[in-house]
Amino acid sequence: MINQIEKNKLRVKRHSRNRKNIFGTPEIPRLYIFRSLKNYYVGLVDDTKGITLASAAISKKESSLKLAESLADKASKLGVKKIVFDKSGYKYHGRLKEFADALRDKGFNF
Repeated sequence: MINQIEKNKLRVKRHSRNRKNIFGTPEIPRLYIFRSLKNYYVGLVDDTKGITLASAAISKKESSLKLAESLADKASKLGVKKIVFDKSGYKYHGRLKEFADALRDKGFNF
């Protein structure tokens, strides 16, 4: 019998390995991303206090540019221009790369 590779378990393993080195502060918050079967969720987190500063979500049918625009508006109200990007174990390609490039175009530095 062939054992099936559980991709999400491997992603969670990568994510926990990377989270040891990624930490957000009030001045430079951590930007996390989560993909469900239907939606994309992103948020800015202050890990020192353990609070979410801003968040946004879209369905997978919508453009990643809309998600970046929504988060950029919320972050500009907070005065955040520099972030730590946490890709949560996902590969950096496709919509994730499109989202990151759109944030860079909006003036974010990471």
